[in-house]
Amino acid sequence: MTQPDCSVRDAAPLAESAAVDWAQVELPPTWPDHSGAGTLFASALRRRRGKVTLPDVLPHAGPIPRYVLQEFHNLPNGNYSHRITTGYSHGFDHAMLGMLRHERRRMAQLLDGAQCALDLGCGAGHLALEMHRVGIPEVWGLDPSPYLLRLAARQAPQLRWVQGVGENSGLPDARFDGVGICFVLHEIPPTYIRRLLTELRRITRPGACLVVVEPSPLQWYGGRLELLRRFGWRGLYFRWMARRVFEPFADAWQRFDFAAALAAEGFEVQRDDIGCPFRVFVAERHL
Repeated sequence: MTQPDCSVRDAAPLAESAAVDWAQVELPPTWPDHSGAGTLFASALRRRRGKVTLPDVLPHAGPIPRYVLQEFHNLPNGNYSHRITTGYSHGFDHAMLGMLRHERRRMAQLLDGAQCALDLGCGAGHLALEMHRVGIPEVWGLDPSPYLLRLAARQAPQLRWVQGVGENSGLPDARFDGVGICFVLHEIPPTYIRRLLTELRRITRPGACLVVVEPSPLQWYGGRLELLRRFGWRGLYFRWMARRVFEPFADAWQRFDFAAALAAEGFEVQRDDIGCPFRVFVAERHL
């Protein structure tokens, strides 16, 4: 039997979740919240990754596509627990040697001047908060995980947080003139990336700026000696990370012609910078 694409649990319409006070939402614990440190450590180290288990009732959660419900980055139960999401929201920047924190600031600076900006796949809201800090008057964050949204809302309750996915956001037409996407698209199958770009065209205004930061192909395909020569020990470190953490769609992302997909939806690529560990796209939506 063909499985349905989305798992729906007591779903409120996606747009309505913008009115939810995510900082105060009571979310049920999942299995990592009841597990000892040894169990979680063993789970993180195993090579075969499990599927995410959701509570029978997950308040204010709309449709969650099955591709999302995986243990990305070797996280036990993925982004669906109090314990793991809290640790990940603080620990990932350390794993990235502080470079992602700096890159998010650059993204926000590139979007400075927008009146209404979206952090798509916002996680714990770090990019959205940087957007707010540069003075963007209205900032939204969109993410499928209520557990991450609650963390985001607690650090920035003045911003607007919505549960949903990029390809089916439920957000208003022509609302945003700036969009940032940071380390999200390599976790999405290309078919859904195309749908996401169609949705981006719907929710953005003509002239909107899109800034995308994803893992670079250099550490994905580059040899050890080349990376060591060009980037020193950091090149080897990010090469090791690319091969160690669970990223089921990363290879498909690296082979995906993102610039062509952007052009098909009316976005003109103005920059495509490939370094290590980041690849940075900057695009503008045509009229």
